[in-house]
Order: sequence, then structure tokens, then C-alpha cells
Amino acid sequence: MLSARMIFSVIRLFSFLLFCCLSLQAAAPTGWFLAGSKPAFYDTGVDAQVSYNGHPSAYLKSKESQIDGFGTLMQDFRAEHYLGKRVRFSVFVKTADVQAWAGLWMRIDKDSQQLAFDNMQNRPIKGTTDWQKYDVVLDVPQNATGIFFGVLLDGTGQVWISNAKFEIVQPEVQTTGGSIAPAMPDEPSNLNFEK
Repeated sequence: MLSARMIFSVIRLFSFLLFCCLSLQAAAPTGWFLAGSKPAFYDTGVDAQVSYNGHPSAYLKSKESQIDGFGTLMQDFRAEHYLGKRVRFSVFVKTADVQAWAGLWMRIDKDSQQLAFDNMQNRPIKGTTDWQKYDVVLDVPQNATGIFFGVLLDGTGQVWISNAKFEIVQPEVQTTGGSIAPAMPDEPSNLNFEK
């Protein structure tokens, strides 16, 4: 017969193992991390139950019933291999009960200065939606130092992403966002002050 002390030890061990399993389950996928204005209010991980065409999905979901802020599942890397190129971040997205909005986003920086940005705020994903492909396309200026992208969830709900792709595209592909600062001309103009 097990003593009360042994039963207590078994319960503690079981609780510890359960905590470890839940912690591992809620970890961001390798190469990705959780950020945003309120990252502690969100959970992320790989969802073994939800897939797109047999491909695994990652999720980002709110942990609170009301959130004044956003969370993002994202990654960042150096821009040097993409200087002077047009790049596209595309992903299949599914949502559940998104109260404010969700969207893909990408930002191009030079050190701490933003050069180009798009977060789909002008074409948000809301409510409950089935799998649909979305993309953001930006130009990477020659002086860029970093590229950042991910999926964001503003407020409450849940977002799944699958089949993420980052690629260089041809100039014929339209950009979805814009440069933060207007592009400088190649040469001086209107030195005679003509109309």
C-alpha cells in the first residue's frame, strides 16, 4: 500500500511533467518568436490538430477576454541577400473569433529607422475565416539592414498560419505597402523654377 507521502510525491511528479509538456506545447515554432505590444497576453505554438493540405500550422491566440494591444508571431534577419530586390511574404491564414483585426506584416529597416512597412491594416482579416492565401510585398532599399515579418493579432481571437513562403519577386509584382520616407530623386530638378 502506498503511503500518503509517496502519493504526494507521485502527484508532484505528475504535475511537474504535465507543466513541462504544456510549456513545450506552447512554445513558438523554431525560428519564430512571440512579440508585440502585449506579448504576455497571447499564446503561440504548433497546432497538431489544424493543418492546411497536410502541412502543419502555427497559431497565435489571445489568453484574455479583452486586450488593448496586439501580439505577433514573427522572425527577423539581415537584409544583405535581398538589397535592391522586391520581396514577398505569403502565408495561408485561418481565423476564429478575431474581434479587432489580424494580418500579415513586413517591415524593412536601416538600423532603427523604418524604410518600408505593410501590416494589412487597410485590408484586415476579421471574424472567423477559412484558409485563404495572403501576402505582403515590399522593396528592399540598398541601404536596408534588417527584414522583419510575421502575423499579428490585434485584440482577441485566434489565427493559424501554414505554408509560409518568403521569396524575391519580379518588379511587375505590385507592392502592398510603401516606403516610410519618399524616395529621393536620382538628380536635381527644376533648377530654373519652371512650372
